Amino acid sequence: MVKKEVFFTGLMLFALFFGAGNLIFPPFLGMEAGTSFWPAIIGFVISGVSLPILSVIAISLAEGGVVSIGSRVHPLFGVFFALVTYLAVGPFFGIPRGASVAFEMGVAPFLADRSSHSFVFIFMVVFFMVVYLFSLNPSKIVDRIGQWLTPALLLAIAALCTGAFLKFNAPLSEPSGKYEESPFIAGFIEGYLTMDAIAALAFGIVVITAFTNSGMKDWRDRAKATIAAGVIAGIGLAAVYISIAWIGARIETDEQFSNGGELLTTASHMLFGEGGRILLGTIVALACLTTCVGLTTATAQFLSGRWSVISYRAFVGILTFISFLIANMGLAQIIEVSVPILIMIYPFAIVLVVLAFVHPHLKYSTPVHVGAILMTTIFSINDGLTALNVSDTFFQKAISWVPFFSSGLGWALPALAGGLIGFFVGKLKDPA
Repeated sequence: MVKKEVFFTGLMLFALFFGAGNLIFPPFLGMEAGTSFWPAIIGFVISGVSLPILSVIAISLAEGGVVSIGSRVHPLFGVFFALVTYLAVGPFFGIPRGASVAFEMGVAPFLADRSSHSFVFIFMVVFFMVVYLFSLNPSKIVDRIGQWLTPALLLAIAALCTGAFLKFNAPLSEPSGKYEESPFIAGFIEGYLTMDAIAALAFGIVVITAFTNSGMKDWRDRAKATIAAGVIAGIGLAAVYISIAWIGARIETDEQFSNGGELLTTASHMLFGEGGRILLGTIVALACLTTCVGLTTATAQFLSGRWSVISYRAFVGILTFISFLIANMGLAQIIEVSVPILIMIYPFAIVLVVLAFVHPHLKYSTPVHVGAILMTTIFSINDGLTALNVSDTFFQKAISWVPFFSSGLGWALPALAGGLIGFFVGKLKDPA
């Protein structure tokens, strides 16, 4: 295992995960948690960092990637789930959303007419040309992101956080909203809502390919290297999340904010004036760019691996063009369409990742997987309907008694129960 390769792959993985959405959650958490800052941010880090890193490791341990862990339910489910996952976090939602956020937070604040379609179109042309060029050669992604873009991103974040640590010293306020009673649980759910575990299923193939290209042919060596790279990425993510959450907790202002993006914009302007807006714009642009490159690369690798009649480079072009078209729809429309689908996929991703770690020890693997996924399906459908503002249905009322239902984690215990039922069914069929 080459330590340099592992280190820069870890930096690449950090940048792939750290999209603009990750900038928004922690500052708002810090502002609302106040004196309950530490239990809240610890909960956030556990779910917002651990789940994605575990997902990448799970993919590295399963020869065949996402298709492999899904095929333990059924081969057709494995292919279908992998395809839906890659397309959802890739060209249909994830990549266009990243490009749109880059424009909204990185460019629009400097424009007199933020809604001008011509400005949006020109920005998207340039942005996706860069994404296309960076994604053409997957063997160079560690060099381009790990060695160049990530240090630039970290330097910009460090400048913002250092300025905040030196200048912001307002006393911590009393916890508000959901952080008043159970700050740890509230922080955990907030980290869960980043939904990075879905993207992690896609990024796993990028990490594996990077290590394979560096000469690691044995899957055991790749798995060990992936774990080490995941630890590096996890430490970086945790440090950044805590730092920008601290900005929200200690900012000195009476302004009211509706989201973390507004808070960071105000904080950067308070610290560095007009230069602060440029600094934040740089952070957002780099964060979105690295994530979009990673998602494009991962999706193109998956599709070209399954359907080799079309080359990897051709898939990069197709994916970039589709993402460009959808990105021009605007951020609001993209979020409106994507959120329900991502919310439906997310429980499946977590259940499959957890099962991937216990799979080697399962005697009745298929019935356990089937039972867990069937129970998860019930609650995923409900979560999707809720995200579409379809509520107060008979279906919803029938399952609303389940623990953690109101927090969006109602699927957890039923999935466990489904897995146990599957185990006993398997034992009855094969008592040996």
